[in-house]
Amino acid sequence: MVALVVLCSLATFAQRKDPKIIIRGVGGGGAPTPLASCPPEGCPPVGVDFTFTVNHNGGAPLFFNNASGQNWVSLTLTESGVPAQDVTCAQNLYLSCAVNAQEDGSVQIVLSGIKGLNPRNGILAGANFAIGFGCVNGNCWPGGLGVSGHAGSAPEPGTIALVVTGLGAIVSRRKRWKKDLTA
Repeated sequence: MVALVVLCSLATFAQRKDPKIIIRGVGGGGAPTPLASCPPEGCPPVGVDFTFTVNHNGGAPLFFNNASGQNWVSLTLTESGVPAQDVTCAQNLYLSCAVNAQEDGSVQIVLSGIKGLNPRNGILAGANFAIGFGCVNGNCWPGGLGVSGHAGSAPEPGTIALVVTGLGAIVSRRKRWKKDLTA
């Protein structure tokens, strides 16, 4: 009986997460109804760096448009009002979402990875996306909390390594071909 009580307590503690951040694509892709389309006034355009304020303890999602002209292969959101251990993340645009505490007391929510077994494309140039702030077990995001966003548009290191390796092979073959011609 004691073991059962301990297990239930641990399960409750493990599931106790506070505010949830929800990042989804807008307009297609099976987004839930509140995220299916931009509001009548449209999705505000943002560049690679942008800031916003959490609305009314979560409430309705905030909508944006990637107007940077670049595909975003990662997105980092930084806030300093909710501890990292209390934040959960749900999203459908990247392969992973990590929540990391920083030395200065801020928290970074890092969305990264594209393609993979379940293809994720990141946030493409011109695409609309929504950021929602959900409550979990009655714990919500503080209204008025400032958040800064920074999108990464450079390919991931693995992609760069493949390109460099491929270029090296081409240069090597060309040198051998020239040597064969002069011989």
